[in-house]
Amino acid sequence: MPLNKLRVEIDSLDDQLLGLLNRRMEIVKKVGEFKNRSGGAIYRPEREKEIISRLCKNSEGLMNQEAIEAIFLEIFAVSRNLELPEKVAHLGPRGSFTEQAAESRFGSMSEYIALGSIPSVFKEVATKRAKFGVVPIENSSSGIVGDTLSSFIQYDLKIVAEVALDIHHSFVSTVQKLEDLKIIYSKDIAFEQCKTFLDDHNLYDRCELIPVESTAKAAILSKNNKNTAAICSHIAAKMYNIPVMFKNIEDIGNNRTRFLIISDFENGQSGNDKSTILVNLPNKPGALVKFLNDFEKANINLTKIKSHIQKGVSMFFIDFNAHQKDKNVQKILKKYKNEIKFLGSYVKEIDDV
Repeated sequence: MPLNKLRVEIDSLDDQLLGLLNRRMEIVKKVGEFKNRSGGAIYRPEREKEIISRLCKNSEGLMNQEAIEAIFLEIFAVSRNLELPEKVAHLGPRGSFTEQAAESRFGSMSEYIALGSIPSVFKEVATKRAKFGVVPIENSSSGIVGDTLSSFIQYDLKIVAEVALDIHHSFVSTVQKLEDLKIIYSKDIAFEQCKTFLDDHNLYDRCELIPVESTAKAAILSKNNKNTAAICSHIAAKMYNIPVMFKNIEDIGNNRTRFLIISDFENGQSGNDKSTILVNLPNKPGALVKFLNDFEKANINLTKIKSHIQKGVSMFFIDFNAHQKDKNVQKILKKYKNEIKFLGSYVKEIDDV
């Protein structure tokens, strides 16, 4: 078939797609009106997961799961903004890894609020200035993010979804030679993730390493100050127009960060759920073993357990495969109601980080 005829056929299909999308949005608007009257949640991760799973199962053409997710997650984001425009708070400024995680779920049309700290994100959601917040919780190389755990203790918000992002760091600067550097900016966790690079280039001895709130802020500071560099994402480097001296400087090639989406509501059951709790057990022999044995007896699969010292108190961050409304989970939550802070049940997206 000649190229011009193929293009005419594509144009015709695009017109049909646009018509179908407009019909979908008309129905979405009606759903939004119903939810506004009933007080229902606009963001339903379990419903979105169900739709994508069904589409992937029924797909018989060239569209694989990655392509289907990319297109329909953006459609979902547009739909949510038609139902009820809602703000999304995240650790900023623009160009941060957290912003990338937020956009992967809420799309390019949502209104984003970039904040300077993780507690600020929680406060923005708790005071209802934003409906959702996106925060990092753990990294494959540097572990649990303490600010996120302490914020969960302070605020009564729930995890409604999770996102995993591959993290690649770039070393950016306006200097011509490494010998001219005096200061390197980055987030403290990023310094931890790039120790080998910093050591190999003797930067620990020759430069002052200054931790800041985010890698994106590090990029801004480096651009505005002479004889400085930053460790940040390549997106931040491009956004703020800073030359990249070295790419992918992280110690571990499969470096990933898990992000949590927080809000003021709880998800319904999806059939493929994960739950997260914080546990503060009595400081006596056998307390942890007894606690874990109750999960085994209830046939609940624990997928993560990490200890963390919070203000001098040892706490356990635990993930398990189940929903809080499951009967076996309810028994444990009731038994340990004074020791457990329930953080949320949500659609399982990530096996581990």
